[in-house]
Amino acid sequence: MRELIEYITHSLVDNPDNIKITEIDGECTVIFELRCHKDDTGKVIGKSGKTISAIRTLLNTLAAKNGKRAILEIVD
Repeated sequence: MRELIEYITHSLVDNPDNIKITEIDGECTVIFELRCHKDDTGKVIGKSGKTISAIRTLLNTLAAKNGKRAILEIVD
């Protein structure tokens, strides 16, 4: 799941070296914290949050196959 987030966000941003993803694994939930450059935050979120919503949908679909739930948060 982490690889999916990395692949998508690296394709979207201008500064892919500044992307950091922290994974917090629980019993039935996985939380991903995404940190990126200030200028790239808007690109990851997208207009009206459509881009981040699509990433979350893909992530939840992949997590459901593994019997888990995934949460993606953008951290400043």
